[in-house]
Amino acid sequence: MTLFTDITFFEVCMALLTVGLAERALLAYAPIEMVGPNGWLIKGKVEE
Repeated sequence: MTLFTDITFFEVCMALLTVGLAERALLAYAPIEMVGPNGWLIKGKVEE
């Protein structure tokens, strides 16, 4: 058996949803230095 045989479709979907929600929360509430146009964590178009 390999490592990937135990991963279900539901687990993959939930992981993608969790990452997407975390990114949206970071873009909304993190300081502009972290997630702004020249941010060190996420480079994005964030309006102040």
